[in-house]
Amino acid sequence: MGLDLHTLIADWPWLAEVPPGERLARLRDAWYDEGTGLWDYDAAGADGGWEWPRGPHSARFGVYEFPGTAGSFKPHFWAGEGWERTRDHVDPTVRAEVDALLGGLTWDGPDFDDDEESEDHAFFSPDSVLVACSPERVRELLATWERVRPRLDELRAPFDEHAIAAGISDSDAFVRLLTCWGGVLAEAARRGWGIAGVSG
Repeated sequence: MGLDLHTLIADWPWLAEVPPGERLARLRDAWYDEGTGLWDYDAAGADGGWEWPRGPHSARFGVYEFPGTAGSFKPHFWAGEGWERTRDHVDPTVRAEVDALLGGLTWDGPDFDDDEESEDHAFFSPDSVLVACSPERVRELLATWERVRPRLDELRAPFDEHAIAAGISDSDAFVRLLTCWGGVLAEAARRGWGIAGVSG
């Protein structure tokens, strides 16, 4: 079995009411609560998109399933691998923006330091999450996405040429994944929430 990714946007002050080591458990407990109607989330969200809880946690979080991924982290990993092979072949200004966008989400980036924990990931420490973005970071990444979006077509030809050996199918899939992330960022920013990408 491969690594899965469930992307939740959540009320950060609500999570901050408990110590860092209890925040992921608080979010998971709310997510798995039968009262939310999301306990059979895997079946209900198979086609992708948003799932919103019912009950006492209805104003605390939402869950996004990336269409066509079946909840797997692999498309995000391969998008990063494909970008790694493509980035030297695009305009430097576009490269810097996509580096910042993917680097703030699911890609380790060229300067990744495995020993250095980001402040956003430390919000959940010692628990580990795949993606962690505070509301402030969400706003920053959304602004980055808004600069990237008009230039997506510039990525297509170099991506199709240089990322062919990566596990993501083509530039359409890459652009689609980025666009979905843009939607997640926009919804989180609209609510003033953060993002937690969790496995399992």
